[in-house]
Parts: sequence; C-alpha cells; structure tokens
Amino acid sequence: MTRLRSLLFILWLYGSMAFYGIVCSPFMLLPLRYAMLPVRWWGHTVLFGARWIVGIRVEFRGLEHMPDGPALLAGKHLSMLDTIAPFTVLKLPAFVLKQELLYMPFLGWFAARTKMVPVRRDEAAKALKSMVSACRERLTEGRQILIFPEGTRSELGKDPIYKPGVAALYRDLEVPCHLMATNSGQFWPGHGIDRKPGTVVFEFLPPLPAGLKRAEFMAQVKDRLETASNILIAEQTAPR
Repeated sequence: MTRLRSLLFILWLYGSMAFYGIVCSPFMLLPLRYAMLPVRWWGHTVLFGARWIVGIRVEFRGLEHMPDGPALLAGKHLSMLDTIAPFTVLKLPAFVLKQELLYMPFLGWFAARTKMVPVRRDEAAKALKSMVSACRERLTEGRQILIFPEGTRSELGKDPIYKPGVAALYRDLEVPCHLMATNSGQFWPGHGIDRKPGTVVFEFLPPLPAGLKRAEFMAQVKDRLETASNILIAEQTAPR
C-alpha cells in the first residue's frame, strides 16, 4: 500500500507541476510578485497531496525567526520537499540551485522567470563569483536567499560536508545568516520513490550575526543545523 500511495503521489507531484506550468504560463509575463504566485500555489498543492495521499503533514516552527525582508537563509537538505515547502511561507524567496534545473519543463521556466540563482557547479571560482553577484542583486529586490550548504541532499545519519558557497555569500553580502533545520528525509527520502506517513518539521532558528570569521561561521552553521535537525528526527522517532 505504501508503494501504491507513493506512486499516486508522484503523479500528483509532477501532474500538478505540469498543470500550473501550462495554465499559469501567462503569469510569467507579469511582475515578479505575481509571477511567483503559481510557484506558491503549486507548493500548497504539493503539501495538500502529501497530507492526503501519503500521510505526510508539514509543520513550520520558529516563525518568529523566519526572515521577512531581504535575508540570507541556510537550510538543511534531506529531501526534494526542502525546495518546495519554503515557498509556502517565505514572502519572496530566491533559491540557489544547480543550473541543470533550469532545463526542466515547467519548473525551469518559472525558476528562470522568478530569478532563482543558478550555479554551474563545474565552474568553481567563476560560478562562486556569479552566485555572489546574483544574490547581491536579489537582496536589493527584498528577496530571501535560500542556500543549502551541503550542495545536495544528504542521507539520514551521515556526517555531511558543508561547502564554502554559503560562507562566500555571508562574507560578501555582510548580512546575518538565518538557519532552517528539518527532518524531511525521515518521511520523504532524498532517493527512491517511497514516502512514509509522519510529520515533517521545518524549524527556523535564531540567525547568526554578521561579521563572524569564516571558520567560526562554518562551524556554527553546521553545528546548529545538524543539532536542531537531529533533535527533530529523534522527536519523530520516539515512541508516542
């Protein structure tokens, strides 16, 4: 039954993406805030399907720490859900994502129109410079820049490597760094098709102040995100 529900949800996930991509394509001609609406609607539609098809509830905590205006936000990355759910609560997010996603039908179209920040991961220094420049521009637009320091989805229980891109943004943008922990991979794994019922929590943590030294900043980002995420995982694992 889990496999069948998971397959139905995958149809819901990508079917709704195609629906909004086609029906709402005229929104791409509108100003940014309106072009973002179909992405937000799709996010809510995905969460609705996750709840009623596979039993995944999504809860947001620490909203008092969620950035409102222009900000840098570093998030734990365990699942595709991490790239969808934040659209439903952040006012005007700009995700740092891999360049290849822009080539996807529907998703890539709106990612380009809503000025997400693509990164060519094979271009190293050039890609880093381009990312910082694009993110600086997004800040002037009042956007919340979301970057996943791990660079890709991590496996539960593994010790991830945090890449230096977030430190470059933090240094050059000279802003505090907000943090978002999650346990999403418990119920929506980073790989495979099976989804399990449970409560996925996204928790916004108190931000790190601007001006920390690089080594201290990277250590605190990893420590805070891993600690908070592991607490969420343990909370959902504990017997009720």
